[in-house]
Amino acid sequence: MTALADTQIEGLAMRKPWYEVSKTLLRKYPLGAAGALVVVVMIFLAVFANFLSPYDPESNDFEHMLTPPGLQYWLGTDQFGRDILTRIIFGARTALFVGFSCAIIGATVGLVFGVTSAYFGGRFDLIFQRIMDIFMAFPLIIMALAVVSIFGTGTQNVIIAITIPFIPRCARVVRSSALAIREIPYVDAARALGFTHARIILRHMAPNVMAPYLIMLTAFVGQAILLEASLSYLGLGVQEPTPAWGLMLQGGAEEYAESAPWVAVYPGIAISLAVFGFNLFGDSLRDALDPKLRSQ
Repeated sequence: MTALADTQIEGLAMRKPWYEVSKTLLRKYPLGAAGALVVVVMIFLAVFANFLSPYDPESNDFEHMLTPPGLQYWLGTDQFGRDILTRIIFGARTALFVGFSCAIIGATVGLVFGVTSAYFGGRFDLIFQRIMDIFMAFPLIIMALAVVSIFGTGTQNVIIAITIPFIPRCARVVRSSALAIREIPYVDAARALGFTHARIILRHMAPNVMAPYLIMLTAFVGQAILLEASLSYLGLGVQEPTPAWGLMLQGGAEEYAESAPWVAVYPGIAISLAVFGFNLFGDSLRDALDPKLRSQ
């Protein structure tokens, strides 16, 4: 009974901070809750795209090219007769796959790099941070374009191209928090007990910088979705016939802007909602996780 009670108490202790964050998010940050709703809806569409979409996203219907929105095609069709609503739903799957892959890999590698740099300090930290400065000197889109030009197009290469610029940005933010944690006595105690550097970094320091890590992770998803759409629009990202919002803009943004505006308007709305949703949720999550702001 005692072991069971201890387990229940530990479980409640672990859930309590997230319960407080959720309550704060709903009460004090309604825009963040709205952003979270957009994220949940987007994930739902991506997971159940095969059941929710009325048509095949890659099938062409040349008898209904550029059909305006109506009862048969709610959002109209594109220049190849493909249902826009279907491609938007499946495009959410592509956007989330690229977004989460880039964000998780970039933020996690940046977390390890940032904590490692703060832990060793000295000349290692100085040299490492100058290398990070070189990468951060380039805007995200420029760095992504440079990487794509080296590795080529395609979903996998787009993920690599977007992930690389994320690493130094997360490493810089995490390092600032890890510098304070390095001075806490339990790190010195771990060294005195003979723990390896890897164990101290991964088990004792990294878990204590999870708040900035989660904030950067959420922000990176929205940025990755926007970058993927930008690269696809330029013809350097995801390639046909994969449903992607940037590709939908590329096919109809200019040529059909007047004759069939729905070809570009609805994918643009989808991109805007996704980016705004993740940004609003990330900003509110940052405020909710910050004890100084939460106490006000």
